[in-house]
Amino acid sequence: MKLILFDKIFDNILYSDNLIIVNKIELHIKNLLLTLTIIVGSATLGYAQQGVQYTQYMYDGSLINPAYAGAEDALSISLLHRDQWSGLEGAPQSQTFSLHTPLKSPKVGTGLFLHRESIGVHQNLTIATNLAYHLPLGNNRYFSFGLKAGMINVRSDYQSLQNGNPDPSVNDELFSGTDFNAGFGFYYKSKKFEAGYSIPSIVNRSINVNDSVSLDPINLNHLLFSQYHIPVGKNLVISPGILLKYLQGIPVSYDLNLLTTFKNVITAGVSYRKQESVDFLVRFNLTPQFQMAYAYDYPIGNVSRLAQASNEIMLRYIFKFRYENVNSPQ
Repeated sequence: MKLILFDKIFDNILYSDNLIIVNKIELHIKNLLLTLTIIVGSATLGYAQQGVQYTQYMYDGSLINPAYAGAEDALSISLLHRDQWSGLEGAPQSQTFSLHTPLKSPKVGTGLFLHRESIGVHQNLTIATNLAYHLPLGNNRYFSFGLKAGMINVRSDYQSLQNGNPDPSVNDELFSGTDFNAGFGFYYKSKKFEAGYSIPSIVNRSINVNDSVSLDPINLNHLLFSQYHIPVGKNLVISPGILLKYLQGIPVSYDLNLLTTFKNVITAGVSYRKQESVDFLVRFNLTPQFQMAYAYDYPIGNVSRLAQASNEIMLRYIFKFRYENVNSPQ
């Protein structure tokens, strides 16, 4: 009888010890998940503060500059999906819908811009309209000014980290905020050259571990873009270009790209993003109206130690095509 009682007591002690060990393991796992989330959030802090990032921005200028709305003399629709650092849990993902068209007056263009982005437990949604005025300068040249106005909603869902097992040591708050947003830009285009300057958003979202997501209406993201189209014979166009990006408190960044377009049917090229990635781009004009494009960003430098490659897919449809623009990769 004493032996049986001793066995039961011993079993209970073992069970209690095992339960304590299991609880400690679960707590360590939760803390590890939280730490990984914070690491991912920290790694994407600069990315989030610099605003929306595209590799294939040169195919549709309205993605980064409201002054481009209606510049193609056509109703143009673009769909874009970007998977930043594919395979890394919590890494940025974004989807963008852009529509723009000239109005009855060819000097005025308008557009709609929808963008959704997620980074870990953080999400933001932007809805905006673009309005542009195009001033003809003669000899197939024009200068444009554009305005952008809409709303931006930011949301942080720390409750999703609980996975049904509440832990007081883990932040379980849900933060959501909406604010008015606006932007503006300038755009110049001639037969072979184009350039633009824009501040796409006067409200930036900043991800902080303690303060969740905050809206900053002061720290502006400046973008300066230019591209030159060089015809080589009748069937080939070479297009070098650059995009400069400046945000206060962050070193100036830039994208250098070189694209080659053959018979206005296929475009292929390479781009270098300062200390971040080497990007490979390809685009097919399946018809004069329908375009399909893909970009593969290969990380380099310090980014390559933490991140994997990024993938970006883009679909475009131009409802009216003007053959006068055949020399431009746009």
